[in-house]
Amino acid sequence: MLVKVFGSAVFGVEATTITVEVNIDKGIGYHLVGLPDNAIKESSYRIAAALKNNNYEFPGKKITVNLAPADLRKEGSAYDLTLAIGILAASNQLNIDKIGDYIIMGELSLDGSLQPIKGALSIAIKAKEEGFKGFFLPKLNVKEAAIVEGLEVYGVENVMEVIDFFEGRGQLEPTQINVHEEFTKTLDFPEFDFADVKGQESIKRCMEIAAAGGHNIILIGPPGAGKTMLAKRMPSILPPMTIKEALETTKIHSVAGKTKEVGLMSQRPFRSPHHTASSVSLVGGGSYPQPGEISLAHNGVLFLDELPEFKREVLEVMRQPLEDREVTISRAKFTITYPSSFMLVASMNPSPSGYFNDPDSPSSSSASEMQRYLSKISGPLLDRIDIHIEVTPVPFEKLTETRPAESSVSIRNRVTKAREIQSKRFEELESIHYNAQMNTKQIREFCALDETSLQLLKTAMERLNLSARAYDRILKVARTIADLEQTAIVNSNHIAEAIQYRSLDRDGWLG
Repeated sequence: MLVKVFGSAVFGVEATTITVEVNIDKGIGYHLVGLPDNAIKESSYRIAAALKNNNYEFPGKKITVNLAPADLRKEGSAYDLTLAIGILAASNQLNIDKIGDYIIMGELSLDGSLQPIKGALSIAIKAKEEGFKGFFLPKLNVKEAAIVEGLEVYGVENVMEVIDFFEGRGQLEPTQINVHEEFTKTLDFPEFDFADVKGQESIKRCMEIAAAGGHNIILIGPPGAGKTMLAKRMPSILPPMTIKEALETTKIHSVAGKTKEVGLMSQRPFRSPHHTASSVSLVGGGSYPQPGEISLAHNGVLFLDELPEFKREVLEVMRQPLEDREVTISRAKFTITYPSSFMLVASMNPSPSGYFNDPDSPSSSSASEMQRYLSKISGPLLDRIDIHIEVTPVPFEKLTETRPAESSVSIRNRVTKAREIQSKRFEELESIHYNAQMNTKQIREFCALDETSLQLLKTAMERLNLSARAYDRILKVARTIADLEQTAIVNSNHIAEAIQYRSLDRDGWLG
């Protein structure tokens, strides 16, 4: 008897419906075709044990299973439940009347319980698009899949719950999620708050500007100055995610298997890979493609601590994603694209010893050591970082201050207002949403300077020996400062402040 059941394969961040054809005939054997990987080939052992332990039989006949389309590679153990239901139906142990209306996915344990799968949200979205009535999946994944409205999503703990449903036994109810409630919870209670940071008012101001314009930023300072503490609080002052951004972000984390028991992600992600990370772990890929750190940071923050300690080739692979805000991974048999619109926050010591330019701790590094250390960061990568700021240690008087600092929520309110100005400014430009994304044409249009501002910028570039790459960055940052003040014109005060944020372009740093 031939039966068709339906599963799904996730390729990149999108799902493709897989038709699982199960045919049982006279003879003996188990034949699985359609480009399955080893995890799927091993499924027969898990299925046989799970069925036996729940008083069902694994047929001792010739079983042929085809995973269609046959030219698309399938991987992972998430097809166990699909195959088990198909085998039961094809061997007349299960009612087949409603099976074709549902997507069925889940990894089986030997006792019939279900383990979580990856990509549940992408699968649910595709199931709704193709008109399926519902989706059966492990209970640990049900919250993320139930975000999709108009689809009956059933979270199950054991294969018997699915069997009972199709046999008309039991009371299995679809999971309902209040998307608005999931989206808004904990929004005003960030885990890391700028109210906890003593002193560093100028750095907080700089990070507010970076958040308001979506500018990449690098913090330069000695060990213990608070660079990591400040960076961890950057997501708390970014504007709240829209529903669209939350769905995009949740989908990527779902594909990577990082959303167990979590519904819609309402907080912007913060990713901080170790400096020993490989280029594949950063941009994604592998034999079975997975999103890398830059995609997991989509719509959030990617923090690279101790930037010069990363391998140069690892940093270089970020140049294209920083520019295009997506990463395309090409192999002989496939090409996939992951979104990677993130804000880069990097930190570094000013020298190998960490104390260059610190009057209290003279640098012990030689000129050649300094050059070798700083040369690990290429010019093209620095081209994509708008703000460089020096971080100095907090004095004792500030550390013991009892007056509460400004909260992240207050800062975020100003940032959000500035972003709203930018959204209105760029509403007719589809690919640009905030100041950091402006190209040369938009900079000339939206950052026009009067004679006083032009003269100030010219003088600063000559006296500080600023590089040519600093010019556009200064104008972008000045535009953001003006937006924070809600002024339409970029004036000399905005230019003067923006000039301060180009430390690494000054003579004596990277030359």
